[in-house]
Amino acid sequence: MNQLLIIAAIVLFVIAYLIGVKKQTWILSGFNQNRVKEQDKLAKIVGSYSLLIGLVMLAGGLINYPSSEKILFAVMVIGYLILLGYVNTRMVE
Repeated sequence: MNQLLIIAAIVLFVIAYLIGVKKQTWILSGFNQNRVKEQDKLAKIVGSYSLLIGLVMLAGGLINYPSSEKILFAVMVIGYLILLGYVNTRMVE
């Protein structure tokens, strides 16, 4: 059992709840919040991705695979960078 991945999954679940359900998009950085056209769509996309990555990290934490930390953190960072690029190119006025 990998405690670091389980803690990261819990943090991602909290972020997914705050962004996806409570629509707290001010938590996100990397874009000008006033320029985003659809705040609800942004909250839904980022909240869903955070929940998905949280579930994958929880599974990775429960399954004892040797290099799962490096792989999952790399996937998480790359995914958030892709989301940042999408928001800044498609959803900003």
